[in-house]
Amino acid sequence: MIDTGLSERVVLITGANSGIGAVTASAFARQGSRVAVHFLAAAAAPAPPVHLEHEVLGRSAADAVVAKIRSAGGTAAAFAADLADPRAVPALFDRVETELGPVEVLVNNAAHCETPDTVGSITAETIDRHFAVNTRAPVLLIAELARRFDARRGKGGRVINVSTDWARAFAGEIAYGASKAALEAFTRSLAMELGPAGITVNAVAPGPVQTGYITPALEREIVATIPLRRVGRPQDVADAVVFLASDQARWITGQVVQVAGGHAL
Repeated sequence: MIDTGLSERVVLITGANSGIGAVTASAFARQGSRVAVHFLAAAAAPAPPVHLEHEVLGRSAADAVVAKIRSAGGTAAAFAADLADPRAVPALFDRVETELGPVEVLVNNAAHCETPDTVGSITAETIDRHFAVNTRAPVLLIAELARRFDARRGKGGRVINVSTDWARAFAGEIAYGASKAALEAFTRSLAMELGPAGITVNAVAPGPVQTGYITPALEREIVATIPLRRVGRPQDVADAVVFLASDQARWITGQVVQVAGGHAL
């Protein structure tokens, strides 16, 4: 058995009350980590006419993730924060530190995705909403982690950003794709800046992952474009994230790892 070195480490996962985030939370808990399950409260979700491509499940879903982890003997707690508000970042860290301890691993998984998101429909507000959550918030979270690491002389910090394998060109979701491409650029730059502090910064870029939105007809269409001939499962992404947070990935930084079965090569 490989010791990942994650036992008792405090892991903050944004957007961890559903999908890839929820499965990743459980994966870290199985390694003995103390998991902070971040979520967006349903009341804080953008109101119509903004149409989100994802349902905001809120506290009840976060509590269910925490309960599952605790029932298996793990340690977890739920924390609400609207990451579109920059002021939420230090407050979130404060609350996690109070309940679980200083954050050592940060997984930037929370995302904003709305439609329509094409050149024919784009507005300044659409661009701002995507970049606020998908780019600005992760960078501010990383900066907060780095400041606190420096203050307490921490060692072995890990950051894993969740992008998409279509970040290079995401026609039909142009603001979303561009915000993820910007996140990948920040991943490389921040890896260079934070390396001397002992903090690695990497990203995973999932392909099509079945989190409930892929219909049988769409799955048949997508599978034909994937060399490994299946859509992804949240556990596929979670395993890659845990690896990048582990001791085994201690000399890997500034990388964007495609976790996509060969999709969009």
